[in-house]
Amino acid sequence: MDYIKEYRQFVSSYYFNEAIRITIGITLPSVILNFFGMLEIGLIASLGAMAVSAADIPGPIRERRNGMLAALVLIFLVDLITGFAHINPFITAFVILSFSFSLSMLGVYNARTNAIGFAGLLIMVLTLYHKATGWNVVLDGVYLLCGGLWYIVLSLALHGVRPYKVIQQALGDSIVSIADYLKTRSYFYNEGVNYDKTYKNLMQQQQKVQDKQILVREMLFKSRNIVKSTTLTGRGLLVIFVESVDLFEKANATFYNYESMHKRFDGANILPHFQKVILGMVDELYEIGVSVQEGRRSRVSKSLNDELRNLKQHFERFVATHRNAENLEALINMRKIMQSIEDMILRIYTLHHYTRYDRKRVKEYRLSDNYKSFLEKTDLDSELIRENLSLQSNTFRHALRLSLAMTLGYITAHLLKLEYSYWILLTTLVILKPTYSVTKQRNYQRVLGTIIGAMGGIGLLFLIQTGTGRFTAMILLMIATYSFMRTRYLVSVTFMTAYVLIMFFLLDSRNFHVVIENRVLDTIIGSILAFMTTYIIPSWEKKQVKSYMAAALEKTRIYFETVSSAYVKNEPTPDYKLSRKEAFVAQANLSGTFSRMLSEPKSKQKNIKTIHQFVVMIFTINSHIATLAHYSRQFAAKYRSYNFLPIIENTIHELGNTAGMLSDEDVAQPAAHMDTQSLKTAVKELLEKRRHEIQQGLLDTETKITLNELKPIIDQFLLISRASGDLNKLVEEITGFKRRDEAEKIPVESLSAAG
Repeated sequence: MDYIKEYRQFVSSYYFNEAIRITIGITLPSVILNFFGMLEIGLIASLGAMAVSAADIPGPIRERRNGMLAALVLIFLVDLITGFAHINPFITAFVILSFSFSLSMLGVYNARTNAIGFAGLLIMVLTLYHKATGWNVVLDGVYLLCGGLWYIVLSLALHGVRPYKVIQQALGDSIVSIADYLKTRSYFYNEGVNYDKTYKNLMQQQQKVQDKQILVREMLFKSRNIVKSTTLTGRGLLVIFVESVDLFEKANATFYNYESMHKRFDGANILPHFQKVILGMVDELYEIGVSVQEGRRSRVSKSLNDELRNLKQHFERFVATHRNAENLEALINMRKIMQSIEDMILRIYTLHHYTRYDRKRVKEYRLSDNYKSFLEKTDLDSELIRENLSLQSNTFRHALRLSLAMTLGYITAHLLKLEYSYWILLTTLVILKPTYSVTKQRNYQRVLGTIIGAMGGIGLLFLIQTGTGRFTAMILLMIATYSFMRTRYLVSVTFMTAYVLIMFFLLDSRNFHVVIENRVLDTIIGSILAFMTTYIIPSWEKKQVKSYMAAALEKTRIYFETVSSAYVKNEPTPDYKLSRKEAFVAQANLSGTFSRMLSEPKSKQKNIKTIHQFVVMIFTINSHIATLAHYSRQFAAKYRSYNFLPIIENTIHELGNTAGMLSDEDVAQPAAHMDTQSLKTAVKELLEKRRHEIQQGLLDTETKITLNELKPIIDQFLLISRASGDLNKLVEEITGFKRRDEAEKIPVESLSAAG
């Protein structure tokens, strides 16, 4: 591991900068007011800042500002209502039940409204501990408002000083995620590779890339000053993002039957050379991503070009010694991989160049005018809430679970007369998530992190004897907590527990042992309640997975239809980037659903193996379509022919029928069996002709050029068609649907060779 690179990536990341901002925003009111002898007021103001910071998630600055202001108003109202509800435990329980349900339902819109709802619930829980009465309830609300306003001013001021910094950090992070994706792809070149594990990891990495690209797209295209920007930085960021998205598409297009490749070439000392170059590309992308995060030009390494040159030389020698009639087709495919790698390296060096924000290159770059069609709609339509007031809605079921768990937590704490009872509710609030798998994971991490953090906090108190030293340690632990809050929950909880213990020790060292005991006990109680309600009001992925499968199929069908039209229509090449984005997002959503399904009880994992095959099939089909899209730029006009039309129409029909079965729609008549023999014959004749030329010693001929260009295109169409038919059979197995004219099973070989 390159620790210097990891350190640079961490300290320049959005998460670390966010952690420093939140830590300053939370601690400064308490520190300043404590200096004037008003620590209690300072702590309340700090709570207001902490609640508003929860709504300050990455995104366009206008949405960040509006989100924080909405959170500010909400926490004030929640504090007043909860504060006055203290007069009676029954009223308090009703308030907890009502707020837990209504504020959780805000998650039906998007992540930002969900964060605003969480801010309100956080203040509700903390207000239960700070039991003010009478006029003091209003005063506490004012102090919360002041603390929240202070954080908003701090956040907006930092953005004003560095308006591009957050976007640079998000963009750099997305480029680093592409590097991680390529690194996972490189594992396919290892001898003895575990295909199932690598495919699973690859799909998870792809989901991360998609999520991060969606965030950057929103931040760039929803900011008018960025889209219409004439500054080098603003326009340069747009160019880097568009180029990185195209690079990711190219990475998806570099796809091959790795199992067949290993059978033919293991032990021939060629695959490690490919892997070495891919890992060199990974290093370059890490450098570009971190440099974009830091806001400086990246350092270009010449070693990647040297490695590519060595690969090409080694490959040509390998071809010269291994070229024969049996290996010809495999060598052609491997050459295509090498050419794709060469193209990706050229794009990587182009990205290097754009980090210099060269005025001429950036100004000459032409961006698409239809960028708005790529953005997600964020309208807060009240009708959406009403539509989700049903047990069919996952958000509704989560709101019911949370309101039940929070109310039971309050009743339990009230009956047991627990001094720090709000920790039960806080634990439940943080752990309980809409999906079983995340709740299960967080439950385990919360308990383990609390125990480890408690021991660590006690250890630091023994090691550090001065008040200044302990306060410094608390600040550093806070920064660490918020740095890992969004990425590594176990680490974050560990640091959080340690800093909370030190904070309570600084506030009241005499009752410190009570704090430790209650912290651990209440965490366990909250965890039990959270986990219990996931079974009382379950929300299993098996009920959602069919809709995600149908959506992925439909988006893949549209993607294929858009790309394939370039091979038959004598018209301007359609812009397929929107359909590509939607297909990849739908694929990532399906992959995420399947991953969560794997964490659920075995009894809830119906058709798990078949669904896994389906997910891999969708992944491979989209990869083949991406390859077709790449070839269309160079060769669609040259090889345009109506001979492709039957296989295109049949594939579109097959994908539509399969999606219909999943959606319980009326399935159309099966498509007529298309004649692919003409395409196969064309490739076969080219191969035979090329074999004869090789036997005659003819190396560079027109046949070689045509074979290298046309065969990969036909291969993609045939592979997509075959995989579409296999998908249909998989869905028949899942849904129980059987066509009268087809009852055969899918050969295992066809699945393993889907690439």
